[in-house]
Amino acid sequence: MKYKTKYLVPAIVAASMIYIPTLQANTSWMMATGYPDNSFFTQNLREFVAEVEENSDGQIKIDMRSNGTLVSHDEIKRSVQRGVVQLGEIRLGAYSNEHPVFRIDSLPGLAVTYDEGYRLNELLQPYYEKVMAEQGVLPLAYVSWPGQGFFADKPIESTNDTDGMSIRIYSQPTQKMAQELGFNAMVLPFSEVPQAFSTNMINSLFTSAQTGIDVQVWDYVEHFTYTGTMHNINALIINPSALDALDDELQQVVRDAARNAHERGWEMSQARSTENNNVLEEQNITVTQASDELQVAINDIGEEILAEWRQSASNEANHIVDDYIEWRDRAE
Repeated sequence: MKYKTKYLVPAIVAASMIYIPTLQANTSWMMATGYPDNSFFTQNLREFVAEVEENSDGQIKIDMRSNGTLVSHDEIKRSVQRGVVQLGEIRLGAYSNEHPVFRIDSLPGLAVTYDEGYRLNELLQPYYEKVMAEQGVLPLAYVSWPGQGFFADKPIESTNDTDGMSIRIYSQPTQKMAQELGFNAMVLPFSEVPQAFSTNMINSLFTSAQTGIDVQVWDYVEHFTYTGTMHNINALIINPSALDALDDELQQVVRDAARNAHERGWEMSQARSTENNNVLEEQNITVTQASDELQVAINDIGEEILAEWRQSASNEANHIVDDYIEWRDRAE
């Protein structure tokens, strides 16, 4: 599948400019991401860095640190806002308490395929940009997580299987979904998942296969029940002052590389989704598709969560979701 961006984030709609080296002094940036080197998110960002450095003739150098070694995952957005680092990658849903727009990609059942997730993100991009501009950051690219599912020591086929289970989730919508399904749900940072399993704080996990691999979930459970449910979004963000300090030609180098990272990232995510299931099976994780009964329960809960979200969201955000649902229903 080839993804083509309608809103080439942000202001990337301008035609690519031929880069002509100038006398501008070399620029050195720091970049932080919380994911390990084997994550496709990290691999995609390394290609972004290489492209920026090559096409700027070395006038822009980016020191990228992965796996939270420079800044902890939860502090990346604040660090970019304050200019402690110039670039970072964040998961939008981690900031759902700051603004309703950051909860949209975590609404169960709203966008369950890559095509749906891409279209929803496409419509949301101008609104994301406006909200984040007020927070002092500028989004450059967005990449989808693979679809979600339940890691546990048994298959999750219905709400009858969740009694007494403690699960780690990562956002307000997924917490409500898990609670309604009968789990004891708790929000924990990505970095705390292994310890939570080791100390029996949790015995299940709702996430993508990618996260399961990143935390080597096979050390704790034996089953992955794939539901789809949502395609969460990561964003590559930059401190606006850092970008503005570049001349127009170098700014375009960064924007072009970000556009390529955006398109490449969606392709990598979809390819990795299939590969990840194979990796899990190689580690003796049994991968199954969710039952119709479980999917119906999730979708019913999703409708309730969407109705609650609408009450806190702006008219503009509601109109965007309405436009998306109209498109989705026509496409079915």
